[in-house]
Amino acid sequence: MAFHTHDLEDAMRARQVMTRPVVTIPADATVYAAAEILLGSRISGAPVIDADGTMVGIVSEIDLMSRPEIGTVPSKSLIQRLLGDEEIRARDYIRSHSHHVADVMTRDVVTAAENADLREIARLMQRHRVRRIPIVRDGKLVGIVSRASLLQGLLSREPFPVEGEISDERIRDGVSSELEKQGWARRADASVVVDHGVVHLWGHVEGAPMKEAMTIAAENVPGVRRVVNNLAIMPASVMFRV
Repeated sequence: MAFHTHDLEDAMRARQVMTRPVVTIPADATVYAAAEILLGSRISGAPVIDADGTMVGIVSEIDLMSRPEIGTVPSKSLIQRLLGDEEIRARDYIRSHSHHVADVMTRDVVTAAENADLREIARLMQRHRVRRIPIVRDGKLVGIVSRASLLQGLLSREPFPVEGEISDERIRDGVSSELEKQGWARRADASVVVDHGVVHLWGHVEGAPMKEAMTIAAENVPGVRRVVNNLAIMPASVMFRV
């Protein structure tokens, strides 16, 4: 059965997967109220908003982990106490001992716009090592994209059966076009043959990763039923001499 796959250039946008309305925490809340909101909503973090609805920070479970109430404030070694910066120690004390969310939350929040594509969102999460990205419009919070949101977006793009038949010629053109887009594929000496929806790849490539990548590239072309990879692996030095 032939399957349709979405065009990789047709990127999904934050507005398509973001969660809304967003569970938020008031800026004047206590850390205990914040913990109750997170537990009650079964989430690991939430934006903090002021009375005007403007986001002023974000608080997560990790911000509430080091607390004297439960004996989890890490103790400093003698060397750390002697050499540590007093101002830094004071800020650490505030974060672990204050009862106010405004003192505990992260203020420098990484945000994105509604039209940001999910590739950009994923890069932000990886670069800043965060689990969620608040989505804002004119400074106001309108949604939030989490890691789960990205997985939901992935599932929405699962390939589905194609109605009718796609000609072998059209499939061959599609596979060739997809390979031409990939810089690494241009280094291969390959040809594409299609028979009844089955793609046969012939020629030579530099290594196993390139061979596997070419199979995957062909599998993502609409109408492809199966890929038979006959590509031989040859050292780059031999290929370039040929």
